[in-house]
Amino acid sequence: MPIAAIECVSARAAEQLPETDRRYRVVGTLLVAGGAMLFAVKGLFAKWLYGKGVSFEAVVTVRALLAMPAFWLFGLRGAGTARKLLHAPRPAIGAAIVAGFLCYYVGAMVDFYALTLIDASIERILLFSYPAMVVLISSVRERQWPSRKVVTAVTITYVGIFLAVGGLEQDVFSANLLGAGLVLISALSYAIYFLIGARYTHDLGSSRFTLVAMTTAGIALAAHFSLFGTPNELWQYDTPVWLTLIVMSIVCMFFPALMQAEGVKRVGAQRGSVASTVGPPTTILLAAVLLDERLTATQLIGTALIIAGILVVELRRKPSR
Repeated sequence: MPIAAIECVSARAAEQLPETDRRYRVVGTLLVAGGAMLFAVKGLFAKWLYGKGVSFEAVVTVRALLAMPAFWLFGLRGAGTARKLLHAPRPAIGAAIVAGFLCYYVGAMVDFYALTLIDASIERILLFSYPAMVVLISSVRERQWPSRKVVTAVTITYVGIFLAVGGLEQDVFSANLLGAGLVLISALSYAIYFLIGARYTHDLGSSRFTLVAMTTAGIALAAHFSLFGTPNELWQYDTPVWLTLIVMSIVCMFFPALMQAEGVKRVGAQRGSVASTVGPPTTILLAAVLLDERLTATQLIGTALIIAGILVVELRRKPSR
């Protein structure tokens, strides 16, 4: 979900927004929200696969490689698309490569390892801290101190993170500390990806930007798995494991990646961040039903604070002429 500077739009201009533009933005919001819900299912699939003896390196690598053909078919559809990609601005190609390496290789690797240490519901909550990181990075990049409301929103978010990882419960906090730190590193990689995407998806198009990013990540993950993983384990998987990996690669990677890229191109990362608030509640609900994970009351309060922090960032904008 790439991000740009926070905009101020007048109420009068909003009322005069053409119906086609409104529809365009509504579709964008629905795409981002739907993508967030599909991404939320990822941790549940991963937990099930870990229980079947599949390593986290294999899960993240096979998931990416199985999804890559779909990204290529979609990204290169239409006459002349391949030529457009070859003649795309070099800075945009380079930016997509960097974004894919940081987010879908480094970020994904540490995120899936973190899922071996903490519950899927906590992982999704912490990963959702990336909008606060986006705001902070944007402020530094633009050399503009955040407003008081933004500082308040970021503070609320990180108080929520502290509570979500069990900060008031020593045993819970100690058990979640390493995994939580890894997820926050992954969240930072997502924030950087969204910032880069905000600048370059219009140059490449959302599908081609995602194609370059995912291809870069797939190559990096394959190299990593061949050098540091256990490739022989792939021959030991039974049919349910392979079917789960295939479904995971399409439903939890291909569809949501394209949906969020296109959605953010339509509505911007700031509004996209708000639409993504459906992600953590979706994971908490599904994890409770399918994995019997239960958050404490304090952790649920922390979850609410994280979502509230994102909403404050969005709702801070006042109509101005």
